[in-house]
Amino acid sequence: MEEFPCEVIRYDDAPLTGTIQTKSTGLNQQVLDKLKVERERGITGSMIHMVHGKQHLLNLIDTPGHVDFAWEVSRSLAACQGALLLVDASQGVQAQSISVFHIAKERGLKIIPVLTKIDLPASQPERMAAQLQSTFGIDPSEILHISAKTGQGVEAVLRAIVDRIPPPSGNINSPLKAFMFDSLYDRYRGVISLVSIQDGIIQKGDRIASCHTRKKYEITEVGLMHPEEVPTSSLQPGQVGYIACNMKESSEAHIGDTLHRVGPSKAMVYAGVFPVDSNDFIKLEESIKRLTLTDRSVTIQRESSTALGQGCRLGFLGTLHMDVFRQRLEDEYDANIIITAPTVPYKVVYKDKAVMVSNPTEFPDTSDTSSKVKQVQEPVVNASIIVPEEYMGEMMNLCFAHRAENLDHRYLDSGSTSEASARAILTCTLPLSEIVTDFFDQLKSRSSGYASFDYEDGGYKASDLAKMVFLLNGKPVDALALIVHRSAQDEVGRKWVKKLHKVIPRQLFEVPIQAAVGKKIIARETLSAMRADVTAGLYGGHYERKMKHLENQKESKRKMKRIGSVDLPQDAFFDILSTKSK
Repeated sequence: MEEFPCEVIRYDDAPLTGTIQTKSTGLNQQVLDKLKVERERGITGSMIHMVHGKQHLLNLIDTPGHVDFAWEVSRSLAACQGALLLVDASQGVQAQSISVFHIAKERGLKIIPVLTKIDLPASQPERMAAQLQSTFGIDPSEILHISAKTGQGVEAVLRAIVDRIPPPSGNINSPLKAFMFDSLYDRYRGVISLVSIQDGIIQKGDRIASCHTRKKYEITEVGLMHPEEVPTSSLQPGQVGYIACNMKESSEAHIGDTLHRVGPSKAMVYAGVFPVDSNDFIKLEESIKRLTLTDRSVTIQRESSTALGQGCRLGFLGTLHMDVFRQRLEDEYDANIIITAPTVPYKVVYKDKAVMVSNPTEFPDTSDTSSKVKQVQEPVVNASIIVPEEYMGEMMNLCFAHRAENLDHRYLDSGSTSEASARAILTCTLPLSEIVTDFFDQLKSRSSGYASFDYEDGGYKASDLAKMVFLLNGKPVDALALIVHRSAQDEVGRKWVKKLHKVIPRQLFEVPIQAAVGKKIIARETLSAMRADVTAGLYGGHYERKMKHLENQKESKRKMKRIGSVDLPQDAFFDILSTKSK
């Protein structure tokens, strides 16, 4: 790759170029991420292109736009000099586009605005160009118009990448500096690291050292992603590629190594992951460690439950992130798992210290004065919702139902015509615990799918929270503990008690199912006992004979209730721990 010095290299975060060979007609083959789950969810290397009579090497990185993957976007942008801002000409600016735009702007990247899908009958490029100008301050004359379906304007985008985005800086004679921005695991070659060469040159056979772990490795293979792995003799400054160096442990591959340390991602949602068969725990733990190679934002901590046995408590960036990770465990490692209800990290302020609590079983009883709890704070987010004007009322009702504060709105489209409904951006402060369950589903349902949602961390705020435990025959089930706001504790308690009543199998004795906050029982359902007809064999005689048998049965059931225990079957946990409302 010596024929591609820095001045003919461009990094871009993202076109019909001939890099990918055309398949037979009708096969509809995709070239997306390596992960099956990301193909299904629509979450999507290097190419050589001739511009101005000179061959240029373009390093293209496509990142997901969902808010849960903001950290992945951030680390991808760290390896780029520019970004394509893709806006659908028929739908306009989405909420996540605003946050990603500001991340790119803060990093000093050159942004190229592009309106896509201009071939659609519903496209409105002039209106969307005005929207880009009012939202981002972009000059309409700089906006490119393309259709990936027909190929219109693709050449102009590639030319703009070369003309507008500055080339990476780097000196081939300087000591080696390689920025690791991603990694994956190969069962034969170990850890494969994706790196951006800042200075120097890296070749097969070189020995390298990690700035973080101080460990040394020997390079066994280097190459480019074109878009599949293509081995090369070396990687030069400004080039992006992969390296294999016999790194066997996933814990040795740190995102941000070796140039500088990138701040660790901040987990926003926590959940316990347990194997259905407790004997599979070691296999499950190893599978989780392998998956974290390609997803460094997941935090891992062992935990045990009296009801579910040994498991791991994982921290995720959001509920979609959690669902993607769960599906990858099932698809790639055939894991049969149970995931507890998602929770967020709370800050418990005592008189002399502050403690972060993410596991409901560790949450203190705030009503007990001996616990010395001064205040409980919950994480809040600054949310943005972009929605057509006719759905504003529904969105406001949804936000208020989830304890929203500081609600405000403004219109994005000035002087809109009657043919196209004006869109508004609604901003508010929401507790994170309110949006990790079914908030997004309700948002799409109430807006007929037209609303887009984005949020950013808003710190912590004092709140009136309590720990809710569920008792079966007077014994708490730790895996079902919840942290709820006191304004909703009665409703949540009744709903969960009814769900338990439906899924718990009947016993030989009466089972009280209770929801308790502190020492107060706020909801109860009673599971009636299974009864044998002890009087079936009695024919004739005095009625006291039957009464005697019935009294003996009652006494036996009272004794069983005192010493008996209720076990929740695994299929009951699958049903109860689903986050969606029944």
